[in-house]
Amino acid sequence: MLNSVTMTGRLTRDVDLRYTQSGTAVGSFTLAVDRQFKSKSGERETDFVNCQVWRKSAENFANFTHKGALVGVQGRIQTRTYDDKNGNKVFVTEVIVDSFALLEPKQSSQNSGSPQRNQSAPGNTNRPRTNTNNQFANNEQSISISDSDLPF
Repeated sequence: MLNSVTMTGRLTRDVDLRYTQSGTAVGSFTLAVDRQFKSKSGERETDFVNCQVWRKSAENFANFTHKGALVGVQGRIQTRTYDDKNGNKVFVTEVIVDSFALLEPKQSSQNSGSPQRNQSAPGNTNRPRTNTNNQFANNEQSISISDSDLPF
């Protein structure tokens, strides 16, 4: 049988990192994943998927992510049931994360998608930092490439 899930989305809150009685780390979080199609009203709907990540991966995930971070996760769907304090049976479906990827630079995700501010230049609040030593930087000049320049 095959049980495999791959998703890309944004964290709806910071990871809730806890430890079991035996000391095993477990992180719980919810991933907001946009659907590929739009509804009848033209809006793109979003699914909110509960996820868990275990052990050292949980600690790393909690340390390097935060609310709003764009991440990719790979894992499996798991279901479980329990009885709540009123005696009602509760059904839970969640993704158990086996691996993850951080899909944007740390400074970019910390600013919730806003450009990185150059802290060293007073009054410079909206321009992203540029590396003037980068020989591959575009420097806002157009690049001319003809078909004969392509190797295929």
